Amino acid sequence: MPDSYYRRHVFFCINQRAANQRCCAEYAAAECHAYAKKRIKDAGLHGRGMVRVNRSGCLGRCQEGPVLVIYPEGVWYRYVDREDIDEIIDRHLRRGEIVERLRL
Repeated sequence: MPDSYYRRHVFFCINQRAANQRCCAEYAAAECHAYAKKRIKDAGLHGRGMVRVNRSGCLGRCQEGPVLVIYPEGVWYRYVDREDIDEIIDRHLRRGEIVERLRL
């Protein structure tokens, strides 16, 4: 089987639901996605054989949001702020360690 184009693929749910329905967009998910994408690129981790950061529609875990998932491991995370995103990048994407305190 050929190698995957990316070593890891990160999907940020940025879904916006109708008024009064909980969703990741309510928690600045788009801004956190943009922050993670820039940080990955600035660190030289973006590109073939490395990491890709993408937006996603609803990932079906709205009550636990905001959420992101990293493949191929299939590890789901909840995050609150840039410090959480930094920890996921530094520990999971750089060193391959799962960040248990943020894991869903």
